[in-house]
Amino acid sequence: MSKITAAEVNKLRKSTGAGMMDCKKALVEAGGDFEAAIELLRKKGQKVAANRADRESAEGAVIARVNADATAGVVVSINCETDFVAKNDSYLELANKLADIALEHETKDAFLATTFEGDLSVADKLTEQTGVIGEKIEIGGFERLEAPFVGSYIHAGNKIATLVSLSTAVEGAAEAAKNVAMQAAAMNPIALNEDGVDAAVIEKEIEIAKDQLRQEGKPEAMLDNIAKGKIKRFFKDNTLVNQTYIKDSKQSVSAYVSSVHADLSVTGFKRLALG
Repeated sequence: MSKITAAEVNKLRKSTGAGMMDCKKALVEAGGDFEAAIELLRKKGQKVAANRADRESAEGAVIARVNADATAGVVVSINCETDFVAKNDSYLELANKLADIALEHETKDAFLATTFEGDLSVADKLTEQTGVIGEKIEIGGFERLEAPFVGSYIHAGNKIATLVSLSTAVEGAAEAAKNVAMQAAAMNPIALNEDGVDAAVIEKEIEIAKDQLRQEGKPEAMLDNIAKGKIKRFFKDNTLVNQTYIKDSKQSVSAYVSSVHADLSVTGFKRLALG
């Protein structure tokens, strides 16, 4: 067998992202055959992935992407096991490439099945990188929004990312969407508005409110009316359009958006966070 050169090792490293020593070992084992070496590294990734399948992958990077005309966006979480890996430049580069691909797809399954820079699927690329990095790498979440206008926000450190959809693409929509997306990231609403809150959640909150009122000695006949007031407060605190706007506590989010343009309203949001 001919001697494995540094140039050959470097070429394999650039192609796969694997470490120099792993690339050299693969080339030696493959007798210098480049494609066979790639296959050996992929098999290593499959083995590592199988061994780490039960590991928790609560770290990583959450990335939001919006298309050129701001009518569709995705937010995707690329998860790993440790914060050390998540902060690595090569990992963030991979996460951003994956987010670019995710933007072109309607569902997580379609995204995972599509091709990643060659003959590998996204799913196979994740397996390959599990072998390269030595940690479980997976797509933790995938959300998509389509609307007349979609904006996004990625919180510092890529721990949280959000999308917000607006009713129309008027002047000022971009800034409004970003501000509301920041609101959703910071305040973590459970729904867009009252209609989006699950009935079981409302019923539970009513029962909690009534129990608190009973402990305060309130008469049973008064509980329903007082509990209704508490539920209104619950909606104000936990639904996006009713929350107090974080940049101006004198108005709600819906009031802020209406102040940008009379015809503008928030129609939806998506939020993904690590952990």
